[in-house]
Amino acid sequence: MKNLFEYIAALFENVLFAPLSVLRSVELKNWWVANGMTWLFVLIGFVALVYWIQQLRGFDKSGEENKDPSAHSFL
Repeated sequence: MKNLFEYIAALFENVLFAPLSVLRSVELKNWWVANGMTWLFVLIGFVALVYWIQQLRGFDKSGEENKDPSAHSFL
């Protein structure tokens, strides 16, 4: 059983986290490239936020949302 966990640890350390090790070594040469993954996640989050706000506006304009204070049990 101990070998199984050692294989899993080796998989993560040597294979799955290898791109992050490369980014860490690039950090001293170019900050923008090293933080490219962070910028990608920020961009994805921003796009998701814009989409969510557009959906909320669409439901608000169509009148589908029940705005009655007693509509939700937690209120």
